[in-house]
Amino acid sequence: MRRSGWLFALVLAATPLQAQQISDTHAPEAASARAGGPKSATGRDWMVTAANPLAAEAGAAMLRAGGNAIDAMVAVQLVLGLVEPQSSGLGGGAFLVYWDAAAGTLTTFDGRETAPRAATPTLFQNGEGEPLAFMEAVIGGRSVGTPGTPALLEAVHKRYGRLGWGALFAPALELAENGFAVSPRLAGLIAGDAATLARDPAARAYFLDAAGAPLAEGTLLKNPGYADTLRTLRVEGAAAFYQGALAQGIVAAVRGSVNPGGLSLDDLRDYAVKERAPVCGAYRGLDVCGMGPPSSGALTLGQILGLLEPYDLKALGPASSEAWRLIADASRLAFADRERYIADVDFVPVPAKGLLARDYLAARAKLLEGDDALPEVAAGTPRWDHAMAPPARVDGAAPELPSTTQITIVDDDGNVVSMTSTIEAGFGSRLMVGGFLLNNELTDFSFRSHRDGVPVANRVEPGKRPRSSMAPTIVLKDGRPVLALGSPGGSQIIGYVAKTLIAHLDWGMSLPDAIAAPNVLARFDAVEIEAGTAAEELAPGMRELGFQVKTGPMTSGVQAVAITPGGLIGAADPRREGVAIGE
Repeated sequence: MRRSGWLFALVLAATPLQAQQISDTHAPEAASARAGGPKSATGRDWMVTAANPLAAEAGAAMLRAGGNAIDAMVAVQLVLGLVEPQSSGLGGGAFLVYWDAAAGTLTTFDGRETAPRAATPTLFQNGEGEPLAFMEAVIGGRSVGTPGTPALLEAVHKRYGRLGWGALFAPALELAENGFAVSPRLAGLIAGDAATLARDPAARAYFLDAAGAPLAEGTLLKNPGYADTLRTLRVEGAAAFYQGALAQGIVAAVRGSVNPGGLSLDDLRDYAVKERAPVCGAYRGLDVCGMGPPSSGALTLGQILGLLEPYDLKALGPASSEAWRLIADASRLAFADRERYIADVDFVPVPAKGLLARDYLAARAKLLEGDDALPEVAAGTPRWDHAMAPPARVDGAAPELPSTTQITIVDDDGNVVSMTSTIEAGFGSRLMVGGFLLNNELTDFSFRSHRDGVPVANRVEPGKRPRSSMAPTIVLKDGRPVLALGSPGGSQIIGYVAKTLIAHLDWGMSLPDAIAAPNVLARFDAVEIEAGTAAEELAPGMRELGFQVKTGPMTSGVQAVAITPGGLIGAADPRREGVAIGE
């Protein structure tokens, strides 16, 4: 493995590191991000993919310095929180799926936000018991859950990291102190959200200029507040985030906003990361593994693929309306189960084994045997994982907006990271503290708590983690990883990951082509087709089959790494600014 001499020497000397900007070696990949074409890289030793070139290079610097996948992940996330602040950061949460090559084991870590002790089931209801308008709930402190990302970064680094904790902060610190150029994507998103960002004094001062105009593309942006936060965490660890002056600032911002929330110092102090067993579904002789509840990602993805397994998608091909009929209705059936059954397993029982049981999926798959779209779909009746009678459940609904970010890394020891990280909606709650944005993750709960007296599984409860669609995934063949991937995109994430897997595994597309292929998915009633792509030609045929069809932008952000006998193949979604870097 090639190491950067200056960086490796500084790591050994335990002195402050200086981050690299994008090197000339990776300039073509950065140019590809701007050009919008398929983006990929190959490597023999390691691979890092991330949603911003500066973040990917920060991870590459750690790997060149002798660090491992966890070291690289921490460095990547710290930079993403600076250069892609609308999507993730210290004020949010994350799910991590990790392959430990030395132990030959797969595990997952839950760094999801939690509801404050003060939260009630009617948190997002008005005085008449009706759900609030979504943005009415999002903006301000009401929507802020206890952040989990800082605790997750420290917990997994203590267990698996190779480099010193302080070394991982160098790239983000240098960029925060010396500045980075506002990217085209960030500039466009600031412009689109300027009115709500202006409602918080700290966010207004950071994202808008002195005249109140949104920052332009190419503006050199420094973040001294974030630099101060990073220095504190570098020296004092994640405890400094959850106790002391920084914690007090977070609570003051949440409680003092125009739409105040109930987050407390006790909520921050008591936050804990949870290690959970992975959830795996079978598909085409592979095990597709990911994060279980409170994420719906692995269960719903596993159901979609399991429902499709009896059908020959390869023979039908990607231009076939029949193939997309099967995919769409399999997705609708899986989402019906998701809405009924999946929530934080620490608060409500979830029939996880029953939802992925072969006999249950085989019976549900028979519903796909017709020639037309299913006129309606409903949740099934899976077996429960315990002896007690199944609890009464009704469907809930929680809007999830397409923000979030994905990090996928493989190191030279074969360790694999797939992590999806978020602050929920773009720019989260729009509250800024310590140079980072706070999440609006509580709006991932169902705004309705009951229907006709029957509880919704994903209702708000104190200490509970809201259901998520994040789907960080590692695919195993014969018990060893062969592919890792994930995507941002709210509840569309599951469809983006499913499409990528089907295009790659069934239709034989290369990994970058599978990611770049047009997005087509279904969640509830309508088939959603990515506007401006060849998939729009499917629309008439899908309507003839009985589907509602919607077209619009579908900005997935899949980051993936394939592990092959010939080496590593990394690929980044051309719809965003990410890159893959490998050596």
